Amino acid sequence: MSSDFAIPPADRRSWPLLRRPYSIRAQLGFVLLALMLMAWIIGGGVTIFHARKATHIEINAAMELAEALVRDAIPFVQQSNAPDRALASIPDQVSSVRHVRISVTSDASSPSLSPEKNRKDSRAGETRTPAPGWFAELIAPTLESREVPVFVNGKQLGSIMIESAPSDEIAEVWENATSLAEVALLTGIVGIIVLYILFGRVLAPLRSLAEGLRDLSLSDYNVRLPQPKARELAIIAQHFNSLASALETMMAKNRKLSTRLITIQDDERRQTALNLHDEVGPYLFGLKANATSIANNSKGTVAETRSREMLAMIDALQTINRSVLNRLRPMALGQVPLGDLLSSLIDERARQFPDMSIAYSSNRLCNSYGESIDVTVYRCVQESLTNVIRHAGAQQARVTVAHDQSSVGKQAFSRLILTIADDGCGIKSLASKGLGIQGMQERVEALGGNCQIDGLTDHGTTVRIEIPLPSGIALQVSDAGSLRHDH
Repeated sequence: MSSDFAIPPADRRSWPLLRRPYSIRAQLGFVLLALMLMAWIIGGGVTIFHARKATHIEINAAMELAEALVRDAIPFVQQSNAPDRALASIPDQVSSVRHVRISVTSDASSPSLSPEKNRKDSRAGETRTPAPGWFAELIAPTLESREVPVFVNGKQLGSIMIESAPSDEIAEVWENATSLAEVALLTGIVGIIVLYILFGRVLAPLRSLAEGLRDLSLSDYNVRLPQPKARELAIIAQHFNSLASALETMMAKNRKLSTRLITIQDDERRQTALNLHDEVGPYLFGLKANATSIANNSKGTVAETRSREMLAMIDALQTINRSVLNRLRPMALGQVPLGDLLSSLIDERARQFPDMSIAYSSNRLCNSYGESIDVTVYRCVQESLTNVIRHAGAQQARVTVAHDQSSVGKQAFSRLILTIADDGCGIKSLASKGLGIQGMQERVEALGGNCQIDGLTDHGTTVRIEIPLPSGIALQVSDAGSLRHDH
């Protein structure tokens, strides 16, 4: 049955109201408006039905009353010395009867009684506004007429015609119906407005729920909803708060796990770097010393040639070893201030790629923020510059790192803000993230920070990293001026 009245999807294009998403508040308002219109129409139909019935009863009663009065007046006509005049005065005598029209007709022998002169309409003196024609057709009963003959001395003097005239009654019903409709319409409008306001207050928690879900989608798990008064909405808010609490606990556990994994990885890298430095390095140095001694003592022989080739390979191995050590863990980390360590990294990249200009600036940096933060900042700059060089095709890049300190009320907050921006080709929002970017984000999130990458086509890419700092670090910040290097 519902399929007979369903609007096909193709036809909904011509119905813009069906395509618009309405709020629950608006939908309830539309339902109330539809119910009010339905009640208004049904009430109008019932009013017309009862008015038609009441009008019919009223007109019949008026006809009966008028006929009774006319018959009571006939004896006075018969006893009158001037029966013609007495007959002509009957319409005036019964003029108080409403909703009828009374007229006197005479036979041919009484020409003084003309219908035009002796017709009496009971509506005389009424000032009601006539009802519309369509309403009169719905209400008006069938017109009725009655004739009462008058005999004097056995001879018919004339007749009294009684005709129904329901127009006055219909006009009265129309006035009552319009007044009732106006009151009902005004009451309905006021009721809808009041209910619309009440719906807004009752459904206000749904707006808080939508905002809370938005915050959850932005990884803000500290959001909590107030308990609304409505029982159903209170249950939803309670479950939402439970979900947010569970997600917050899970995020804290995941952050601890990520921190532990990164710490283990850093420990393994540090241990591997120490092994390469303390064990492989001396062996390479010993090989180089022995190969040099052989070359010096074998002038002009094949042994000298082979020794020189061995020296070249040992130099290459030492270079590779230093590069691997630097990738695993910068040996200067913890020994050199963080700002100088980043400047050294940028100098190295600038020497390797002289066609690209790299600007570096720092502001109010501590010498160190702890190994975890120092390594994270170093790796983020290293990975970001590698991506700029490999993929961006940029001419210029800028690295900025600053120690920011702000306060909310009496509580102070410190954070480290790192920004790497370039003027390259940008990055697509739907592009898959590489392992380097994922590792960078995992490191930052493990420290409770945030890593945001914004890229517009042909407008470059900007990497912004914010890492919260322990409260004790803020006391070590000096008012050193900013350092700026252009490479």
